[in-house]
Formats: sequence, structure tokens, C-alpha cells
Amino acid sequence: MKELVEVIAKALVEHPEEVVVTEKREGRNLRLQLHVAPSDMGKVIGKQGRIAKAIRSVVKAASSKEDYRVDVDID
Repeated sequence: MKELVEVIAKALVEHPEEVVVTEKREGRNLRLQLHVAPSDMGKVIGKQGRIAKAIRSVVKAASSKEDYRVDVDID
């Protein structure tokens, strides 16, 4: 899942070298934290959070085959 979020985020931003995704496992939950450059925050979040919601939807669909729940946080 970490790689999926990285690929999506790097395609959206102007500074792909500053994209960092960290992963924390908490039992059956997986928390992915996406860090981007401050100037790229708007591109990752989108108007009214539409792009962020789309990223979360794609990750949720990809993780449906797995035995854990995935949350994506954007910092």
C-alpha cells in the first residue's frame, strides 16, 4: 500500500523528491502518513478535499483483499 500512495502522490506534485510515506501497523490497522512539500499540499488535497478522498478510496479498494484496514493521513 505504501508504494501505491507514493506513486499516486509523486504523479500529482511538482516536487516528487519530497514525497515521503511512512507506515505504522497497529494490530489489524495500517496507518499511512503522506508528507509532501508545503507548496504541494493543495495539489494533493484538491478542491474541497476531492483528491485526498479519491486517494483514500483507491487505497481502500486495493486493501479490500487484505486482512487489515488502511487509513491515509496527509501531513
